[in-house]
Amino acid sequence: MRLTTKGRFAVTAMLDLAINATHSPVTLAAISGRQRISLSYLEQLFGKLRRRELVDSVRGPGGGYQLARPTSAISVADIIAAVEETIDSTQCGGKENCVDNHRCMTHDLWEGLNSTVSQYLAGVTLAEMVDKQRTQAVTLMPPPRSRSSRADGPIITV
Repeated sequence: MRLTTKGRFAVTAMLDLAINATHSPVTLAAISGRQRISLSYLEQLFGKLRRRELVDSVRGPGGGYQLARPTSAISVADIIAAVEETIDSTQCGGKENCVDNHRCMTHDLWEGLNSTVSQYLAGVTLAEMVDKQRTQAVTLMPPPRSRSSRADGPIITV
């Protein structure tokens, strides 16, 4: 099985968009800067995401991209399918011609893995990923040291 850079970057960019497009569209340049993904690569990915109706583009000043659906209606599988071909662990691409035009002994194993991965990715929504990122953004930091070096407890930052 191979998840290419294309799929990884698309999921990362969509998560960034979902987190940052709360009030206005987000530019690809902003995503590129935050995620260190080439702007030209993002342009290619977002063209595919737009064709699959996962994002909408907004032209003009203040333009950029926004999600075309609620985050709860976009799965990781949707994003990957928009930019990838398929995630396939079989040697034959599901054609059952693995070895000398015949099904190999481990075909069912790899097909089962494909099914499990597909079901997992289809079950993870962008909303869940956003929630997880927001939860992880709250970190516990040690209190600043004072001259008395008294510890009052952790400081929570968001």
